[in-house]
Amino acid sequence: MEDQAEKLREIMKNQQNGTSGEESGAPSSSSRGDKTKIIAVASGKGGVGKTNISINLAISYARMGKRVIVLDADLGLANVNVILGVIPKYNLYHVIRKQKRMKDIILDTDYGIQIVAGASGFSRIANLSDEERKGFISEMKALEHADIIIIDTSAGVGPNVLDFVEAADEAIIVTTPEPTAITDAYGIIKIISTEIEDFDMGLKLIVNRVSSVVEAKKVSQRVINITSQFLNIKVDYLGFVFDDPGVSLAVKKQQPFSIADPKGRAASCIQTMVNRLEKVDPREGGGMGRFVRKLFGGNGE
Repeated sequence: MEDQAEKLREIMKNQQNGTSGEESGAPSSSSRGDKTKIIAVASGKGGVGKTNISINLAISYARMGKRVIVLDADLGLANVNVILGVIPKYNLYHVIRKQKRMKDIILDTDYGIQIVAGASGFSRIANLSDEERKGFISEMKALEHADIIIIDTSAGVGPNVLDFVEAADEAIIVTTPEPTAITDAYGIIKIISTEIEDFDMGLKLIVNRVSSVVEAKKVSQRVINITSQFLNIKVDYLGFVFDDPGVSLAVKKQQPFSIADPKGRAASCIQTMVNRLEKVDPREGGGMGRFVRKLFGGNGE
């Protein structure tokens, strides 16, 4: 466990010092700015493991030598830092209110990733004043050093969720085999397909807490078939995560399960999905520039 954390810390240190991938033993990466890949992770309901999956996807990317930031976009009940056992002094609220710069609230972790804590109690990013909006857009540039930004949205279907999903390069919906979770997954996909204009993103589906590969395929096919038939929208099956007792133990310890048990079934599932995401061709015209333009409806300057 400590070896895994130490390895990730070393990767992070090399990245911050500008060490090349060859020197650090990790793959090199030259992605900057508009080459930054932005992934939004959403769910139709709470309690399906969305935040846990977001964090462990980030750690798997970090193991590949990527510079990764997890942005907690739950502006009501931010909890990325809770799962990691980190107590941030400042968060997005302080940036929005111009009390802090974005670079001041980016937190390093022991796991090779950085996080930006969410603005708990804040309402909606679209409600920012013109001055706050311009300032926030400018501050977003502080994240351009990342190769990957994973946005952990709030659970359910709120305005912020749709804003971040529309602005991202990739959008992932997390569900479980529970009937209510499946229904809510369909619900958020339906709202995405009807509320977002010119939506051309291939949504991706993760089925969490499955007992078998057969169960995962059964659930995914059900969601994919229903959305295709009734919504005429494409949903790609990204993968699944086994119902691993080690995950619950890791959460109680406030530690990512891919660190607590890097060879466990859940961690292996996460790595498989990251490998699949890496094979997806980058979205043309994507990256930080597109993200800001779509999120704020402006030119991103």
